[in-house]
Amino acid sequence: MIFSTTLFLFLFLPLFLIGYYALPFRARTAWILLGSWVFYGWWRLDFLALLGASTVWTYLLGGVVARHREQGRRAYRALWVGVALNLGILGYFKYFNFGVDTLNALLGAVGVSPWQAWQVILPIGISFYVFQATSYLVDVWRGDAPPAANYLELAAYISLFPQLIAGPILRYKDLAAQFRHRDHRFDAFADGAYRFMIGFCRKVLIADTVAVIADAAFALPHPGFTAAWLGALAYTVQLYFDFTGYSDMAIGLGLMMGFRFMENFNYPYISRSITEFWRRWHISLSTWLRDYLYIPLGGNRGTTARTYRNIALVMLLGGLWHGAAWTFVIWGAWHGTILVLERWRGRRGASRSDQRDPGTSLDGRGRLWAIATTARTMLIVVAGWVVFRAPDVSSAIAIYRGMVGLNGSGAFSLVALQASGLSLVTLMVAFAIIYTEPFLHRWMGRVPVHVSPAVRMVRVGTAALFVLAVIKLQAEAFSPFLYFQF
Repeated sequence: MIFSTTLFLFLFLPLFLIGYYALPFRARTAWILLGSWVFYGWWRLDFLALLGASTVWTYLLGGVVARHREQGRRAYRALWVGVALNLGILGYFKYFNFGVDTLNALLGAVGVSPWQAWQVILPIGISFYVFQATSYLVDVWRGDAPPAANYLELAAYISLFPQLIAGPILRYKDLAAQFRHRDHRFDAFADGAYRFMIGFCRKVLIADTVAVIADAAFALPHPGFTAAWLGALAYTVQLYFDFTGYSDMAIGLGLMMGFRFMENFNYPYISRSITEFWRRWHISLSTWLRDYLYIPLGGNRGTTARTYRNIALVMLLGGLWHGAAWTFVIWGAWHGTILVLERWRGRRGASRSDQRDPGTSLDGRGRLWAIATTARTMLIVVAGWVVFRAPDVSSAIAIYRGMVGLNGSGAFSLVALQASGLSLVTLMVAFAIIYTEPFLHRWMGRVPVHVSPAVRMVRVGTAALFVLAVIKLQAEAFSPFLYFQF
């Protein structure tokens, strides 16, 4: 089940919320767990069993870690057994096929017959709930989080349906107190409904509309200059609005249930360096990689060379986390290389100057520098999204050749046919939103809703767009979120 379906909007969600608020607070955790298992098990019950099994051993081993943490060795063994089990199922389901294909390519190169292995189906959302289960064990071992009060609480945390299949990646230490007390005021519920509508509109009205341009361009064997750039820019918009749309909907659903989830995006396309980009893009993942991989590897505490190694390794693994293909390895290596170069040159993208709030006044020279560095960063990001989107390396190379003009300016007819005027206009509107949204958000945050007719009009307009998005959804085919494949 996914958010952008009539089944979810008009059956599951209303029934869940009615039951949730009809029950006393002490019963709501069990109701969350039941609803989340129905939500996840709607696709395949066997993968629901896998989620349940992961939760069971995480709970049992987390209890051992908590009870014997002061003794050291026994808790340490339980920690590593739990981490190995969780990462083991992720490795099997996500990377088995990739490993077999890579092995067979090597065997074929030396004239050996390929290994005829079975195909493994990837359970939806496994990358997210495995990371959450792993962070729970590590946080309990570190003493950063209390052990779950009972199995229901931990299971509800790991399978919490708003973020179960595409994030944001939540950490138990941030939610433990919320399972015991949550904000159920009407204002919070209304804010959640508004946030959900924003995300739904971003997904259905923008991401799905520009997707036809990206799909058509990446399907061309030799895309010309215009087609290649249109496809790359369309995918840049599609991925951003698809994923931010899901995150907005997840955060909104959390608010409707009284939970406050972390923000997952902070206007990443206004970044002035790749270092800053990774402080703004998929924040829950970059934070997870920093706290549970980069810092344990040594972070920046060792030699300069070791710091560079840690950065590169984390980004390589981050690329592999997104998908089991060489394209994702290359994408991770691309970002890792740029991050190392920025650190080497002393360009700390997360510096105060780069992270100033949008709308901060600059002099003329400062504005020109901000525009130039933002454009440079955006070019690097778009180049990375090409290999991220491409089905294989050769397809990515074809797009790159088109972008630098090596395929000529032709081969545009298929894209032109597939890309309606609405798609092209939506693409332009999307970029306008990307670069004006930070200022609009800053302005709305300064003006109380009850005294600003303009802000109220924005909210009424969002509700109208939501109705339009629902109507559009009825007329189109099934369109899952892009991050479901990760």
